[in-house]
Order: sequence, then C-alpha cells, then structure tokens
Amino acid sequence: MTRPDTVLALDIGGTKMLAALVRGDAVVETFKMPTPRGGDPEQWLTALFDAISGWKGRYDTVGVAVTGIIDDGCWSPLNRKTLDIPERFPLVATVKRLSGSNAVFAANDAQAAAWGEYCFGAGAQENLVFLTISTGIGGGIVVNGSLLGGLGGHFGLLRSLDEDAGVLEDHVSGNWIAAQAAPHQAGASAREVFAASAAGQGWAADIIQASARQTALLCRNIKLMLDPARIVIGGGIGLAPGYLESVRKALGSLPPRLTPQLHAAALTESAGVVGIADLAKRQS
Repeated sequence: MTRPDTVLALDIGGTKMLAALVRGDAVVETFKMPTPRGGDPEQWLTALFDAISGWKGRYDTVGVAVTGIIDDGCWSPLNRKTLDIPERFPLVATVKRLSGSNAVFAANDAQAAAWGEYCFGAGAQENLVFLTISTGIGGGIVVNGSLLGGLGGHFGLLRSLDEDAGVLEDHVSGNWIAAQAAPHQAGASAREVFAASAAGQGWAADIIQASARQTALLCRNIKLMLDPARIVIGGGIGLAPGYLESVRKALGSLPPRLTPQLHAAALTESAGVVGIADLAKRQS
C-alpha cells in the first residue's frame, strides 16, 4: 500500500548510486550500487529501478539528486572527470517512466544535501553553505530559508588565473588524492591514503594536508563572499578522520570575525536523499 508520506529518493554521484525510502528525516530502507563508468544514464537508472522493483507501491513521489546541473528537468555534466554524461539528458522524464510516478523532482546532489542539513542536520536552520568533499566537490547555499538552485554553490568548478591548472576540485577531491598517491602506492584509493596517513606515512599526510589547505582557502573565500552563519562539510573526504581538523588548522589564527564556522555534516551520506525527499514533497 502506498504511503503518501514516503518518498523514493535517489542520489547519483560519481562513485555510487543510492536509493532510499525516506519518511521525514528518517531513512527507512536503502539500496546502494556503484555508478557504472560506461554505458549511459538511462541504462544506469534502469538497472537501479530493476534492483528496487520490490519497492513499487510503497511511494508515490520521487526525488532525484545528481552530480552536475539540472535545468528544466534535464541533467548536464559540469566536470566530466567526475561523471561523464551526455548534455541535457532527460532525467525527470526518464525517472517518471521508470517509476510510474508523475510526481518527480530533480536537483543537484550537493544542493539537495545542503537543504537536508539545513532542515534536519548541522545547519540548525541558519544561513549556510554546504560543501561535500568527495569524488569531486559539490556545494549548496541556503539563505533566508531558500535554497539557491542553478549554478549556485558549484564551488568545485572555481578556477585560478592559471587556466592550465584546471578547476579547484581537480586539486582537492578524492580523485585527486588517489592520483597523487600513485607514485607511492599504486592503485591506492583515497580511503587507503587516509589509512596510510593514520599509520604514519609522511607522503600520505602531505597529500591530505595539501587537499585540506585548498579547502581552507575555499572556506575563507566563502566567508568573505557570503558570510554564512555556518559552513557545513560532508562527503567521504570531508568526513574522513582528521580531515576537518586539518582544514581548521590550515585556516590559521584569523580574527574571529573573519573565521569561518565549520561544522561536520550530521546526516553523513543520508544528507542528499533526506534533502531531495523533502524538496520533492514540497514540489508535489
């Protein structure tokens, strides 16, 4: 029997696809699978809906959070190194067909997570900027109780004056950490780099600190540009042991008025699905 207060929430990132049944801020049931590196989004979504076919009849509203940008229900990439998809893939139309629901809402995954943390987590319903440091870097902004959509919060795509340096997330993210580890430990994942650092490997600590310095500079700039009450940091890298403390140390001893107030995300990997579920309910 369909529960009108239950939302099917999907969170599709560069590493994993997470499906969840969400009721309020409670995640009732989840299913997770890796995001394929080949194929196309329609094939990925078909495989995901096949895997959760037993959930049909338990929801009538669907929220979809994805890495990249959503415009008019279409999904486009912002950094193909994070996830390579076609331009303007008809995400909402595809999910409507696969789910059988006409109540489908889509948003960027970090923006959805920002809303989740604002409503139910570390945002405490104050003006906030949310950063997810993961396979890439995502961001979301909530001001005066409203979520900024579109390109708002895509801090990972910031560039320096050196165009050859690429975008910020290419020097901070989990992909970058793993690439930097290759000369020291071939094939090491970002998680294994953190483990090596915890075991006292200096090369691993240096890589993590370099990432943290870039994140600290980003937080400092956000403070000056937007002056949010809180900067909430999540994601697999952002919440890795010691990373947030490394960011705080990298900020140094700024005057109190210039110091960003950093908080660890409270909803962890559920922030995106909780946030998109709430947004979808509000739109339905």
